[in-house]
Parts: sequence; C-alpha cells; structure tokens
Amino acid sequence: MIKIIIGVKGTGKTKVLIEMINSALESSKGSVVCVEKGENLRHSVNYNCRLINSDEYMINDAQSLYGFLAGLMASNHDITDLFIDATFRICNRDLEAFDKFIVEADDLAAKNDVNLVMTLSMPAENATENIKKFL
Repeated sequence: MIKIIIGVKGTGKTKVLIEMINSALESSKGSVVCVEKGENLRHSVNYNCRLINSDEYMINDAQSLYGFLAGLMASNHDITDLFIDATFRICNRDLEAFDKFIVEADDLAAKNDVNLVMTLSMPAENATENIKKFL
C-alpha cells in the first residue's frame, strides 16, 4: 500500500513524515526504513529507524529508486514500513517516470506486505491521476 503526502515546499510534509516514522517504530514488529535525499532527518527520527541517504547510493532517477527499493525488500523480509522523503527530487523531478514508478512501487509494496509512504513536493492541483489514487 502506498500513501503520498503532497504539497509545496514549506507545507509540513516532512514533519508529517517524521511523525509517521516514529509512530511506525512504536507499533511495528519488524524493520522501519527511511530513504531520504541528504541527511535532513538524522536528528529528527528515532535512532531505531534505518536511515538511508539516496545520494550515497547514486539513486538519481525513478528507475534506480525502484531497483533500490526492490533490493531492500528482497534482502530484508522484516521491513514493515518504508518511507521516502523528497521522492520527486530523488526521481529527478521527472513526472512521467515518477508516475510509472508509483504504480510499480505500489505493486512491489503489496507483494511484500510493506507500508510505503512518500513525500512529493508539488502543488496538489498538478497531481496526475495515478498520484491522486494514493493521496
């Protein structure tokens, strides 16, 4: 299952994501993972969350992000919750590729029984029909 938190810069998306991560850590019986661009969340998220800086793994488009997520899920069957901050930036702001990515990522998350939450920095009115399905 995917949930997308959408809004323009400064609307509190990351704050909501941090609250969701910390809440998932309290209730999860498995692993909680967060992929972020940079290291913005290091001091805001409980240390039990596995934080991954996408820049360290050269994840810079939707296809490489999908492959990375698939690898995470293939190598760790204990992941219950997976969060991605600044997803659109990680996907190089390519809306067409992002649109395809979320459909594939939804299928991947469902097959692995993982809750997948991501932030998307764009005006809600610019959301495609695929994006709107996950709001």
